[in-house]
Amino acid sequence: MRDILVISALMFGFTGVIDAAQSKAESEVAMAFTKYFDARENQEWDTVAAMESASGTFNTNSDGSFHKALAKTTAAQWKASGQAGVLNTYYPEFSELADGVVYVRFYYEGIAKNGSQASDYRTRVTQNWVKEGGKWVVKTQHYSPAQFGGVHITVASDFED
Repeated sequence: MRDILVISALMFGFTGVIDAAQSKAESEVAMAFTKYFDARENQEWDTVAAMESASGTFNTNSDGSFHKALAKTTAAQWKASGQAGVLNTYYPEFSELADGVVYVRFYYEGIAKNGSQASDYRTRVTQNWVKEGGKWVVKTQHYSPAQFGGVHITVASDFED
């Protein structure tokens, strides 16, 4: 009887390990994800632009603005954006949704700089990575502010230009 319990425990234990293993696509996106954010941190804008969908990306920024239209951001546009600082990704999770599509969610925080202005930055991010031309690229990005437990209550002025 004891042997059956040990064997059952091992079987169920290994099942959990198997379920937790990343798929090939999730592993590939995890590597691309690291490369993408390393390039952003090091301001390697050619790499950043090359790792976004050639047909453009759909983005939502953490500044509370509305969703952005489909955009094809070039290295020159990334450079001109003035983005800099020390920002890190935390707790990324990779979930394969379908062949050629991986959903990623994580936290992105640190000190953001734009020109000479620096500020604390903390946001939740979701992305969809798609396989284009044999490589994984970012197709969507949604940055949602995480204000240390604070909540923004919508008011009329949120909709004014």
